[in-house]
Amino acid sequence: MLKKTSLAAALLSLLLAAQAADAQTAANDQNNTLSPVIVTATRTAITANDALSSVTVITREDIDRLQPTSLVDLLNGLPGISIAQTGGIGSQASLYMRGTNATHTLVLIDGVRIGSVSAGVPALEQIPVEAIDRIEIVRGPRASLYGSNAIGGVIQIFTRHGQPNGGIAPSLSVTGGSHGFINSQAGISGGDSHFWYNASLGGEYTSGIPSCRAGAAEAGVACFVDDPRNDAYRNWNGFANFGYRWDNGTELAFDWLRSKSNAEYAGSPFGGNDSIEEQHVAGARLSFMPLDIWKVTLNAGQSRDDDSTLYQGSYFGAYYPRFATGYFDSRRNQASWQNDITLTTDQLLTVGVDYQQEHIYSDTDFGQTTRGDTGTFAQYQGTFGQNEVQLSARHDHNDEFGNHDTGAVAWGYHFDQGLVLSASYGTAFHAPTFDDLYYPAFGGIPTANPDLKPENSRSAEIGITQQLNGWNWGVNAYQTRITDLITLNEEFVPMNTSRALIRGIEGQFGFNVDDWRVQSYLTLLQPKDDSGGPDNGNLLQRRAKQTARVDVDRSFGKFAVGATFFASGKRYDDAANVYRMGGYATTDLRASYAFAPDWRVEARLANAFDHHYETAYYYNQLGRTWYLTLRYSP
Repeated sequence: MLKKTSLAAALLSLLLAAQAADAQTAANDQNNTLSPVIVTATRTAITANDALSSVTVITREDIDRLQPTSLVDLLNGLPGISIAQTGGIGSQASLYMRGTNATHTLVLIDGVRIGSVSAGVPALEQIPVEAIDRIEIVRGPRASLYGSNAIGGVIQIFTRHGQPNGGIAPSLSVTGGSHGFINSQAGISGGDSHFWYNASLGGEYTSGIPSCRAGAAEAGVACFVDDPRNDAYRNWNGFANFGYRWDNGTELAFDWLRSKSNAEYAGSPFGGNDSIEEQHVAGARLSFMPLDIWKVTLNAGQSRDDDSTLYQGSYFGAYYPRFATGYFDSRRNQASWQNDITLTTDQLLTVGVDYQQEHIYSDTDFGQTTRGDTGTFAQYQGTFGQNEVQLSARHDHNDEFGNHDTGAVAWGYHFDQGLVLSASYGTAFHAPTFDDLYYPAFGGIPTANPDLKPENSRSAEIGITQQLNGWNWGVNAYQTRITDLITLNEEFVPMNTSRALIRGIEGQFGFNVDDWRVQSYLTLLQPKDDSGGPDNGNLLQRRAKQTARVDVDRSFGKFAVGATFFASGKRYDDAANVYRMGGYATTDLRASYAFAPDWRVEARLANAFDHHYETAYYYNQLGRTWYLTLRYSP
């Protein structure tokens, strides 16, 4: 159980961060605003200060400093984010943004939407960290720009690119660690004044840990068997991109990523269970300016999520409907046409069209295997003195459920020295998945509902942020109401019968003082069932009410040391709030040494005090683990 002192320590760290930031401000030029440029919040390049929303940007420098072994490690504990994982490295991970469901966060890789079209969730655990250049996290509804899924927010992952005028630069990293962990990556990148390229290949293996805690069979939960064997994980991945920029600003670029994994899982006392999954993401984009005031961006891409489940060495046939079968292969073809029109120096109009077509190929006989969606959107951004206004609207037409409209409005006031007060309101929706709509009946009993409607949300938010040279802070408070939530009835048929009311407060505080770097995050959340039924007022599943994280780093010339402190409150694994998982706190320690030009050795001790905890009921998490990395990066 989470001790009060753990959360109090995290809160104290946040206060110390803010106080130190005030002290640093007095020593710095306060008029020098340093705000990162992002594109996800508005689909146009703006600074984080102009986003009028709660934003977190993770750079490649941050990733190298924090030394995460997975994307789950990197995201866990950031504002508004709770993650539940069914075992160790490579096991299925579900992300809950601002208390919404795992299907309510849109995830993009280089602008291409990813995720299974059958289950509706992205395989975050399969994305290699070494492929990531930066991550933009935008919290709050963004359906008026992106369509379905963006109820809780949008996470966009940008893969690593070669640098213009960067010459030829090879790179290499090798990591070893606990539980037979080994990871290696080798790549090459480069470019000149017009052309850039990057390519890399890598692999990962761990002998793993037992996914399920002993006693799962008797309790009738999790994997339903007692299997003490370790569940190994293997991954092979590659990514590449290249592009060309002409003197007139026209740019053509291509991106590609592939990740294939084999994850053993508990579920049989005899073993031999494997989940084989492949992620493919490919995209191309062309941008040019027909007129000085008009920028056109054309995008095309495809994402694939191919998942095969083997039970004791053979396909797990359709004996357990809506849980697992032999294979589900998803395809999503996408295209967009976006026009950014500069009305005046301080006013921008964006209009465009998105199209996507989803396919599923499976040994399960779905009632329908393809559907399409066309979305048209418009956005206005204007600045009037110290006031900023953003208005957006979108109309989606889906082959299955027809038409759906969403919209958003945001206002911000820019005070002196980078202080911004903002308020916003937006609507969003989540389209039912192929499993929800088309899964075949089992024994004559329906397991899908073709009459399902989209899940809908209404969100309101107010925030205040400040970003200056050397420090940053922000506080955002919000409320989200979700209606027509899809839940299973007593016959396991999906129905639009539930509602949720989510209230939350998020805080971010950070500063750089000399060779010190501190970044702190706090989330206070009330994700509650609002259906009026027997579970009314209960916490939504697998979401913690409180999380806090503090990253502290210090450099000493060629040496650097750091630590991450994370604390989480209790959570429940079921709607009735019977299966309780206690709160917990962990500490990660890290160090690095640049022993030669472009060479560095890194060490990390995760969960240093070996705390035992669960984020999914009766599923084990890693205890104390160590990792040692040798890295060459010009």
